[in-house]
Amino acid sequence: MLEQVELLMKKHIESIADSKSLELFEKVPKGKRLRAKLIMKIAGETQEAINLASIVELIHAASLLHDDVIDDALTRRGVDSINAIFGNKTAIMLGDILYSKGFAELTKLPQEVSYSIANSVTKLSVGELLDVELANDFNDDLDLYFDMIYKKTASLIESAAFCAAFLAKKDVAKYSVYGKNLGLAFQIIDDVLDITQSSEVLGKPALNDFKEGKTTLPYLYMYNDINATDKSKLLSLFKKDLSKDEESWIKQKMAETKAVERSIEYAQKLGYEALRMIENENSPDLEKIIKEMIVREF
Repeated sequence: MLEQVELLMKKHIESIADSKSLELFEKVPKGKRLRAKLIMKIAGETQEAINLASIVELIHAASLLHDDVIDDALTRRGVDSINAIFGNKTAIMLGDILYSKGFAELTKLPQEVSYSIANSVTKLSVGELLDVELANDFNDDLDLYFDMIYKKTASLIESAAFCAAFLAKKDVAKYSVYGKNLGLAFQIIDDVLDITQSSEVLGKPALNDFKEGKTTLPYLYMYNDINATDKSKLLSLFKKDLSKDEESWIKQKMAETKAVERSIEYAQKLGYEALRMIENENSPDLEKIIKEMIVREF
């Protein structure tokens, strides 16, 4: 059914009747469509669910276009990003087009659904702003980190789960918690992979988050457990190109403090809590989404 979501996303852009917008949209790298899968696993493969999935994925794609500009990212999912090929101005305007078209289609859905998605995009934007602000200096505040990843990543996934449950007349509270925890765990695992995986696997440089000024959960755990001398050294490496020796030192400290393992354990805790929320819902596909993310090789 993802093919129908892809076709509908394209139809949404075709309806704008602007060939340049369509040309650019077709060059946007496609992801795993996690949000679309989530919606259809909860609401079923109805036309209403497919429509919601297409809108949410348009909005998500718009956020990534803006994110790549903010991060000066030259690749997205292993291929050249839109801003790398066409420049920042084009990437920003294409993101605006996808956002506005997504919101236009959103107005055709029930008010509870349109409000939830729109409100989550406000949170997403605030989260993006917070992410930028936190990158100015090394952030050692766990609460700020969790607030940022909730708003930037988890809020839209939480809303997608809520809306799908609303359309299917299921328990929206249970599915909202499932979606929120899925989003938080997803971001933490993504942060872990930046440290544990090679550049070839990631499609971007390894340890790139730290270079960009992102103090993710493993760095927070490590920082809080190392001595004052090591803290000073870590801070001196913040937002700079790392040598191989410096990369090795960071990974050594990660190993000594078990920062990566503790981050994975926290993500798994969130995942298992999400599973408990739906344990009586007979949703093996939703269980699979969580387990494939948190039970894996890192």
